[in-house]
Amino acid sequence: MSTIGSKIDEVRIDGSLSKLRQDLEYFQKIGLNAVELPVHGLDVILNGRLIQHRLDKILSVLKDFDFLYSIHSPNPVNLMDKKDAGLHADVLLASLEFARQVHAKVVVYHAGRFIPEEEFFLFPAPGLSLKEKEGLMEREALLLQSISGQYPDVTLAIENARPYPDQSPYTYGEFPDELKHQVITINRPNVKINLDFGHLYMTSLFHGYDLETAVTSIRAFIAHTHIHDNFGGAVHHWEKQQTHQLPFGRGDSHMPVGRGEVPIKDILDILLPDYTGLLMMELRSRYFDDLEESGRNLEAMIVPDKKYNGMR
Repeated sequence: MSTIGSKIDEVRIDGSLSKLRQDLEYFQKIGLNAVELPVHGLDVILNGRLIQHRLDKILSVLKDFDFLYSIHSPNPVNLMDKKDAGLHADVLLASLEFARQVHAKVVVYHAGRFIPEEEFFLFPAPGLSLKEKEGLMEREALLLQSISGQYPDVTLAIENARPYPDQSPYTYGEFPDELKHQVITINRPNVKINLDFGHLYMTSLFHGYDLETAVTSIRAFIAHTHIHDNFGGAVHHWEKQQTHQLPFGRGDSHMPVGRGEVPIKDILDILLPDYTGLLMMELRSRYFDDLEESGRNLEAMIVPDKKYNGMR
């Protein structure tokens, strides 16, 4: 049976190793078996360099636990960056070295963005020409070929992206078939897909493609998952406040499993039992106290005799 785990929220721990330990202890208490560590929440990569003495302190915390680990590279990492792609490559390499030392098998990387979210106010992503986008995808592919080759025992899992009404398509990651095509182009055994269920649902509604057909098309390339719930409504990049979005069913909510309308069980039914990777919940910190319930609901979707406590 697939292993259920949870990502640690980088904003929640904010560099605190005592908070890291507290979260790990809680995850252990509620019966989770896997954890996704955010390197950007651990202050272990500074200016593109892995800080070994800091990593040693993290390892001293992790030795007290028996989790399976995956790693989330820093969200802004973008191998299409026009100013300093080399620095972004260094950060990703440092993330892979971190993974090697904590014995994690997967590092999540957000699909390259033609225009990064941080620059949405400056440039309109839809204004880029097809030639410009193809050039950026080729650059990313070449960098990922080189980077993945240096860590053949760690899988780089490229994550599908959420949509933005004012900027989409700002990345090929909004389209499962384009993501699959990029993975095929990279053509490395350790470069695969991280399927984010919530992002998939949002983009399927926004772009009007069939979700189940999309999952079926890419399932052979999926090595990792992020599982969370939402109602599918896309928001503009400047809309950040969850309390303003939730009453209207909008936003990349990262809610507990069963709280929204993402067809999580339908997706799992397509993936399982062939998929053998981790089922990694990725909830916002505001739902920390609901994590145990979310895990039970997820388990109920893959174990027939378990009780499901969803709100739908």
